[in-house]
Formats: sequence, structure tokens, C-alpha cells
Amino acid sequence: MRQLGRRAFTLSGLAGISALAACSNPIGSQGAADLDARVDAARDYLRNTYPGLEELFQNARGILYIPVVTEAGLFVGGAYGRGALRINDATVDYYSATRASFGLQAGAQQYAHALFFMTEQALSDFRFSPGWAASADLRYATPSQGGSMGTETTTQFAPVIAVVFGQSGILAGASLAGVKYTRIIP
Repeated sequence: MRQLGRRAFTLSGLAGISALAACSNPIGSQGAADLDARVDAARDYLRNTYPGLEELFQNARGILYIPVVTEAGLFVGGAYGRGALRINDATVDYYSATRASFGLQAGAQQYAHALFFMTEQALSDFRFSPGWAASADLRYATPSQGGSMGTETTTQFAPVIAVVFGQSGILAGASLAGVKYTRIIP
């Protein structure tokens, strides 16, 4: 029985990796120009679809856009995406977002997200850390009725606000807890 457990674990890990590789997230092939074009599209989508975010756009010290995150898993899972940090709507750095998970999970999905850094301290902590991990104190602005995005007063005073959007796939929910962001050179 112990041998079957190891085989199942190994096969589920390989299945998760295969599913991740089969998705349309071009993991290693994005150059800076392609990544910037995807970031522009994500930014425009957010602004046009969720006009309630305008105050966040105006007050953010910097915004990290990850236009496509591919997540897959069968007991063992992983997620990966690439994006750009923008300050005053100009790209200053490129980042990858990665996460590994283990547990009761099966499926795959893609989504996009943006992190709004609302204070200079939060932006500085992010930019000058060797690898920044999203934690439980991250505040989410979530879609509410008919295309508006909720940004209550409590959310507006948070140092980092996450917006997850554009979800598609069959894996329930998208959380950024445990996602590690690392500066990259595309």
C-alpha cells in the first residue's frame, strides 16, 4: 500500500506539471515588449470593466500587473505567471509569480491579478526584497454586482490591495496567499 501512495503522489505531480505546461501561458517565451503589451491589455481591461477602481489607480504608488497566471493541480499543484511593476504607468521592473501547493485539488485555471501598492513603504518593501510573498494580510477588492469592484473604506487604507480578475477554468477560487514574487529579466 505504501508503494501505491508514492506512485499516486508522483503521478499526480507529473499530471500537474503536464497540465501547467499544456496551458496557454507562455512560461519562458515572453520578451519585454510582449510582456508590456499584455500588461497594457490587463490595465485597460481593469480600467474599462471596473470603473470603481479609479480611486485605487489614482492613489497607488505602484501597481504590479500579472496578466496571466496558470494554475493546475492534482493533489500537487503549482501556479506561474509573469508581469511588470509600473510606477506612474511606466514599467520599472519585471516579476514572476509562483506558488506550489499540496492538498485536495484537481483542475486547472487561468486568471490575472494586480497588486496596488498604496504606500511608499509597501512599495519599497516589495521592490527591495529578494522575494516577496503575498500573505494573509493582503486585502482584496472583489467584484460585486454588475461589473463594479468593491473598494470599501477599510480596503482603501490597506498598504497592498489585490484584484483578481479574468478567471477561467475548472479549479475553484483564486487566492494569492503563498504566491512568491521574484524580480526577473525577460
